[in-house]
Amino acid sequence: MFMPNVSRRIAGVIALAVAAVASSSCGSALTRTSRSPMILVIDKIELARGSAAGSATFTSNLVSDVQTIVDVTLGGVTTQVATVFNDNGRATIRMVPKNPGTVATPTAPSDLNAITITRYHVTFRRTDGRNVPGVDVPYAFDGGTTATLTGAGTADVGFDAVRHSNKEEPPLSNLIGGGGARFINAIADVTFYGRDQVGNEVTVSGSFDVTFADFGD
Repeated sequence: MFMPNVSRRIAGVIALAVAAVASSSCGSALTRTSRSPMILVIDKIELARGSAAGSATFTSNLVSDVQTIVDVTLGGVTTQVATVFNDNGRATIRMVPKNPGTVATPTAPSDLNAITITRYHVTFRRTDGRNVPGVDVPYAFDGGTTATLTGAGTADVGFDAVRHSNKEEPPLSNLIGGGGARFINAIADVTFYGRDQVGNEVTVSGSFDVTFADFGD
């Protein structure tokens, strides 16, 4: 008649063991992430709308043209051709010591504290809560980039803000010719991933506004 209590005790022990393992796993990841003595800070994010001109004008938000009409001359004949350009971004990033020391003896980072950024991740969201990728917002994507931060300096890290493939898939392709909702206003979140020279992982995130439409050329 004591078996039910024993079963409940065994179940409780198993539950505690599973929770301990899960906690240990999460704790290990968090410890590794926070083990670096440095953190990354984004000072600013700037965006440039893709164009045939090639020269980029960077601003604090992005007006993304889902299709651009360009003049192409072949054999003396000029033809207007629909073209897609990716939009570019750059983030000004610096690193800051977690323990800055004192004014008299500030903490100076060593070469081992240098952080190398190797990749980034871009996602899109809307403030109205309609966030289904491929329906309401473009699909998220990952990209590779390399920049190393040392000392008190900053680095301009380039990235794709909107890719060609984003513009050739719904919902952005639906905007061509003034179709769909005509405009899609979204917030893009970009996260940069890196490691210091002893392998400690470091991340930093920032956001920017983006308006998608088939603007006049």
